[in-house]
Amino acid sequence: MIRRPPRSTPKPSSAASDVYKRQILVSVDDHLCEPPHMFDEHLADRWRDEAPKLLHTDDGNDVWTFNGALIPNVGLNAVAGRPKEEYGIEPTSFEEIRPGCYDIDERIKDMDAGGVLGSMCFPSFPGFAGRLFADHPDKEFAAALIRAYNDWHIHEWCGSYPGRFIPMALPMIWSAEECAAEVRRVAELGCHSMTFTENPVPLGQPSFHDEYWNPFWEALVDCETVLSIHLGSSGQLVITAPDAPMDVMIQMQPMNVSTAASDLLWSTVPRRYPDLRIALSEGGTGWVPYFMDRADKTYDMHHLWTGQDFGDLKPSDVFRRNFLTCFISDPVGVILRNEIGINNICWEMDYPHSDSNWPTAPEELSEVFAGVSDDDINRITHLNAMDWFSYDPFAVFDRADCTVGALRAQAGDHDVSIRSRDTGRHGEAKDVSLQDFVERASQSEE
Repeated sequence: MIRRPPRSTPKPSSAASDVYKRQILVSVDDHLCEPPHMFDEHLADRWRDEAPKLLHTDDGNDVWTFNGALIPNVGLNAVAGRPKEEYGIEPTSFEEIRPGCYDIDERIKDMDAGGVLGSMCFPSFPGFAGRLFADHPDKEFAAALIRAYNDWHIHEWCGSYPGRFIPMALPMIWSAEECAAEVRRVAELGCHSMTFTENPVPLGQPSFHDEYWNPFWEALVDCETVLSIHLGSSGQLVITAPDAPMDVMIQMQPMNVSTAASDLLWSTVPRRYPDLRIALSEGGTGWVPYFMDRADKTYDMHHLWTGQDFGDLKPSDVFRRNFLTCFISDPVGVILRNEIGINNICWEMDYPHSDSNWPTAPEELSEVFAGVSDDDINRITHLNAMDWFSYDPFAVFDRADCTVGALRAQAGDHDVSIRSRDTGRHGEAKDVSLQDFVERASQSEE
């Protein structure tokens, strides 16, 4: 058994420790690995035989089987608690990943241990925009699956712990009208976030520039529902050459979000629907000031011949009005927060993906937020998420019980060990307790 301490983080001074323990953290981009039983209570009997099912393969992996395809849990989707040298793209079994990836009770324990109050969880095996279900030729069945998924997510995943999650729904991406109807349906259930593709065209759908999507935009505005766009949701990635190292693709992934932002900004959609809210997930924030400056320059130099008309506004004004950006740990973005717009930035943890800084996010943020006012920190860490996603945890909990310090105290001795895949999570090594981790992280700088 390989036993490792929690991820290495800067050790803040005792004064800094007191500050971050009082913070309230809400992550607007996390993920879940769907459990095998998710359709049991929410799909009509007529569809049960054709519904996705979990299959344990002879080589020890757990994969979903649906519509003639096998869909694995890709390794990078669930590496929380694993040493970095074991990150990879190989499939994994549920026995090899943290229970918090798929078990709601264990997820809450992991959130408490990480000092995180609230979380919005994107899907895994259906794809970020429900592409797997949408590809089924029987659209009545596909719609039933999406409604079942959304009901499971809202009632079982989020509903098991009121106040701890921001619900998110999948779209019927093959139909603007059906997307709109699902927005309105789930809004009645308290869900005000719908995940969507960064580009509909590769999925065989009309572009953002086509008025085909108008019923969808109208429903989002009417229901105060956020269009949540996650990188990679179009199925396209930035690949420069077949023999380029994997690192190129990994580094360039956030550029998908920048491309989607440009596509939507220059469409007429945000101008025709000024109350539409668009969240750009896992794209970071440091690039945004240049993006807005370039957009304004492009408009100034070219709109007279391209025909663009922002009226009395500049493209950057529209971006600040309609778009939310998110970061995991982005010191440049925090330094440039006033150029971006303090109301346009949220924090995300990305649990349990490979970019996640669980369980040490509070310690890392204490360094990123050095010199930042409490008002700005509160905006970024939870108030913006509450405003954008119609989320109010303080209607359920006393504010004093929502801080990093209070949640970690509630977690008690929850295991936050880094464990090797080779031995599994039931090894014989002594666990690294949360108390041990917090004590190490709270030590004064040496």
